[in-house]
Amino acid sequence: KMNFRERIVRTFQKKKVEQIVWQPRIYYWYYGNRLKNKLPEGYKERGLLDTFYEIIQAYQGNVPGRYNDKTMLEIYDDLGASPRYPLEVLGINIIKTKNKKVKIRTAQGKGREEKIGTIQEGVIVHETPIGTLREVIRHGYHTEYPIKTIRDMKIMKYILDDTQFEFDPQAFEIADREFGERGVVQAFFPGAQAPFQRLIIYLMGFENTVYALNDNPKELKDLLRVVEECDDRMYEVILSSPLKIINFGDNIDSFIDPPPLFKEYLVPYYQKRTAQIHQEGKFCHLHMDGSLKPLLPFLNQMGFDGIEAATPLPQGDVTLEELKEALGDIILLDGIPAILFLPKYSLEELEEFVLKVLEMFSPNLVLGVSDEVPPPADIEKVKFVSEIVQKFKA
Repeated sequence: KMNFRERIVRTFQKKKVEQIVWQPRIYYWYYGNRLKNKLPEGYKERGLLDTFYEIIQAYQGNVPGRYNDKTMLEIYDDLGASPRYPLEVLGINIIKTKNKKVKIRTAQGKGREEKIGTIQEGVIVHETPIGTLREVIRHGYHTEYPIKTIRDMKIMKYILDDTQFEFDPQAFEIADREFGERGVVQAFFPGAQAPFQRLIIYLMGFENTVYALNDNPKELKDLLRVVEECDDRMYEVILSSPLKIINFGDNIDSFIDPPPLFKEYLVPYYQKRTAQIHQEGKFCHLHMDGSLKPLLPFLNQMGFDGIEAATPLPQGDVTLEELKEALGDIILLDGIPAILFLPKYSLEELEEFVLKVLEMFSPNLVLGVSDEVPPPADIEKVKFVSEIVQKFKA
């Protein structure tokens, strides 16, 4: 019988497996319910782990008592499931950034009272010789973007030109050891989406990006060029690393990436990167967790081995049949709408949906939750799906 790691590799190699991999991402449920994760032995940097507790809103979900003192990895073992990303499961950062001329300061903004505790806004200030940029983040989302004016674009280009990347071999070794037979060390890089998507999510916001497309197209395209050159340095590091599976955590949604923009600004970039990745014998997949139907015709044009987090009805806007037709033999990662894990949905409804996904997408499938198990979820349902998968003949 193959272990999780062997099944994952063989799935991406398009080789036969005797059982489909069940790989739900539970970190949002785990940190949201304020369970206490621990750094693995030998890893000392707490910054990333602490950040999860800062940016994920606290909930009061129904957590089984047996999980109160368990690490996330131990809970995965109890659930009979495979972890996907060391970044969120272990708090380990494999690719790191550094700047020589830019100073980055962080501070806490004004606290806001909520039902559970006080949430502070995180303020990040980027100081450069040519000017300063300020951004404010709350619950992991921007309430103030760093680029607000044309002059800010110039400062951001300076910051990007000053940014360098490093692979941390010790961090990878620890992550690989901790995952063991449980899974393959995969990676996504926060803040490193395709250039156009990065403007929307991290640098300018949707509204300012759309305005700039019309009012300052020359300046915007020059900024996109500098972002891509920064990415070139990042991919030099990634492609020479032992990472085998790379995720593009772009959070694609057709409401902010409609077909004309997706075709012009995203498809060519993805084609460039996937070709580079495949040339090095690695695999890659794209995170598309929003409205998807208008973008279905592009799924086979980008070169990805898999599509992660595509969300079907009743949560998303596509049927399983539409998704299957568009994917062809591209691997589907996930596929079960997250809302089915909420208490209001029955085990019978969940089982019916899981079996349909298994039957339609096997063997090109890494079963998971589109896109994460929510904090109010019934975590016992995750174990229930494990039992279904174990009985299903791939």
